[in-house]
Amino acid sequence: MSLPVASVQLYTLAKEFTSDPSGSLDKLAAIGLKNVEAFDFVRRPAEIRAALDASGLASPTGHAPLLSDELWTPDGSIPTPAPEVVFAAAAEIGITTVIDPFVAADRWLTEDGVADIADRLNKAAEVAAAFGLKVGYHNHAQEFLASFDGQTAYERFVARTDERVAIELDLFWALTGGQDATELVTKLGSRLIAVHVKDGIAPASNPFAPDAPAFGSETLDQQRHPGDDQVPLAAALKAGEGAIEYAVIEYDNAPGDVFADIQASYDFLVKGGFVA
Repeated sequence: MSLPVASVQLYTLAKEFTSDPSGSLDKLAAIGLKNVEAFDFVRRPAEIRAALDASGLASPTGHAPLLSDELWTPDGSIPTPAPEVVFAAAAEIGITTVIDPFVAADRWLTEDGVADIADRLNKAAEVAAAFGLKVGYHNHAQEFLASFDGQTAYERFVARTDERVAIELDLFWALTGGQDATELVTKLGSRLIAVHVKDGIAPASNPFAPDAPAFGSETLDQQRHPGDDQVPLAAALKAGEGAIEYAVIEYDNAPGDVFADIQASYDFLVKGGFVA
């Protein structure tokens, strides 16, 4: 079976990349990475493309809001441009799959809300096709709060979306949502094109629950190098062989020096034989 290629979500090094795009990408290339997953790219496609080209890197996937008026992050919101603007920027950078990284928790709590999310992403897939692109969705833990007739909101969403809609599964957040990450990888089958690879101690309760206190990335201080804690990364990656195209390194809050942490993740993937 074919193995995925390694990548890294640029949100992991958002501060470093913002202050020194070319220098940051050069450090990623020195680690051995050939791919990144762009974040907050719509406002600066030319800058990002130039930095990628200079470092010899590509960004086959990228995160951008497609389903919300604003993209929430633990550190603030980013305004959402029109889908056509998103896809034009993605095409300029060389991104082939634009992945929506977050839809607010309250929209996952009702069947109508889930149906609306799925229908909007199906429509976005139509618009993206005109640019030669695909769309996808990346989970956190709020997608697993509600269930309908024995299906989680996430499972209902996947079933309602068109086969053209790609799935990127964040294994740490799936665990936080109470899921068996390896089993979920198997269920998703060929729909799953990417996984976010990170380890750590999952919060004791779902931080996206309606009664949960507010949190930011600085509160996620229990993330670890792959293989060091609770997330069954090896089993999940093995279960997804043949379907997963990208194993994307990410830390919401890196436990130490961010480039050393990325190196540790890359070593885990390469030495474990999980990436090509």
